Amino acid sequence: MTDRKPVIILTGASRGIGADVARWLGTKGACLTLTARTEKLLQKVAQEAEELGAQVLPLSVDIADRDVCRYTIRKSVEKFGHVNALINNAGILEPIDPISEVNPHAWTYNLEVNLFAPLYMIQAAIPELRKTAGRVINISSGAAANAVEGWSAYCSAKAGLTHLTRVLALEEPGITAVSVRPGVVDTAMQARIRSEGPDHMPQEKVSFFTKLWKEGMLEPSDVPARVIAWLALHAPGELSGEFLNYDDPLIAGPALSFFGEKKYVMNR
Repeated sequence: MTDRKPVIILTGASRGIGADVARWLGTKGACLTLTARTEKLLQKVAQEAEELGAQVLPLSVDIADRDVCRYTIRKSVEKFGHVNALINNAGILEPIDPISEVNPHAWTYNLEVNLFAPLYMIQAAIPELRKTAGRVINISSGAAANAVEGWSAYCSAKAGLTHLTRVLALEEPGITAVSVRPGVVDTAMQARIRSEGPDHMPQEKVSFFTKLWKEGMLEPSDVPARVIAWLALHAPGELSGEFLNYDDPLIAGPALSFFGEKKYVMNR
């Protein structure tokens, strides 16, 4: 068991935004349960977070399985004693195909990862979060509100996740639940859009994302990650149910003040 340090469960922690959230939280000495499917990458992030000051429980699991979600919460409580926040960050973009051609099995798996897994994690975590007046941070997308051709599963899942957050806020007034739009971030998902998009998406949309990348306009992942990390620690109750842009001054300003502008430095 730990003392009353904040205990945060973070899915999709092996790369991109998730990895940077873990690192930011590490600088504040948080206790972290980190999940991802890729064990090698997950272990690397876990080591980095520990070097920055975190206590870490890494779990190489697929959270699309409901039993795995229950296991994750149970192991977190066994290790750390309580849970203060859940960050549902894990997500996939695929399949990238028009509705007329999309593989229904791939479409279903997208919802299992992007929507059902957060539901399973939330259900399993609610009893613990009630005890700590905890927080649920759901990582959504601009695609929750704006349709993108070829992304029917992703758009639908993220719209569902955003609305799930609103319902959770109503049903669990003792828990603060927010969803976050992290912006257009320089991650593996953007690389996949550039490589696979030309065969499945309108050329103008692919060109838009490619131009952002070439002109260095994609947001570095540590910027929205800093805000997400702050929300996991300090999201105010009056924001519960809101769908927040990562650069909203209500959250971006306090996050910057709390963590500072300088990116975490590894002790290597």
